[in-house]
Amino acid sequence: MKGGLLEVYVVSARGISHFNIIGNPSYYVIVECGSQSYTTKISSGNHKEILWNEKFKFELPTNKLEECEYLKLKIMDEEFFTAGGFAGETIINLKGIIMEGNEKRFIEVIPVAYNVVLEDDTYKGQIKVGLRFTPGNKIVQTVGKENAPKENENGIGQIIYSKIINLWPNTWKSFFPCESADNIIDKNKPN
Repeated sequence: MKGGLLEVYVVSARGISHFNIIGNPSYYVIVECGSQSYTTKISSGNHKEILWNEKFKFELPTNKLEECEYLKLKIMDEEFFTAGGFAGETIINLKGIIMEGNEKRFIEVIPVAYNVVLEDDTYKGQIKVGLRFTPGNKIVQTVGKENAPKENENGIGQIIYSKIINLWPNTWKSFFPCESADNIIDKNKPN
C-alpha cells in the first residue's frame, strides 16, 4: 500500500446541540490525520443545520501511512469566554479507502453523514463529510468546485486515443472484405 493525497470536504452537521450559557452555539471542526491538523471556520447557518463547506488536503506519505489510518473530526463549540467546548467527534477509518484508491488509482466518497460520538460514548447528531484519495503517482488535478479530473499525459485522453488507434486497422478491413488492407497494391506507385 502506498501513500498519496487525501482531500477532506467538511460539509455540514445536524442534530448537534451543545449547551451555551449565553447565545447560540457557534461550531468549528478540528480535522486531524496523523500529525497534520486543520481547523474550519466558525459555522454558519442555524443551530439545526450547521454549515462549513470547507476542503482540506492531507499528504499521506508511504513511510508514515500507519499514522494516517484514521481521520478524526472534533466538533468544538466556540463559547463566549472560553477557548471552546467539546461538542462531539467522529473517527473515520481510512484503511479501506486508501487500499481501494491504490487499487483503482482514484476513489471518491460523496459527502455522507457520520454519527457524532459524545464524551459519554453515546451518539448525538451527524456530520457530513466527503473524501477523495489519489495515490502518490497518480495525482488528479481538479477544476473549481466540480472536482472534475483533467486529462494528463497518461490519463483518460491517452487511453481513449490508444483505443481509437488500435481500432483504425480493423475499420479499414471491413471496407475491403476480400483483401486485407496490407495486400492492396497501389497502381500509381512504381515497382
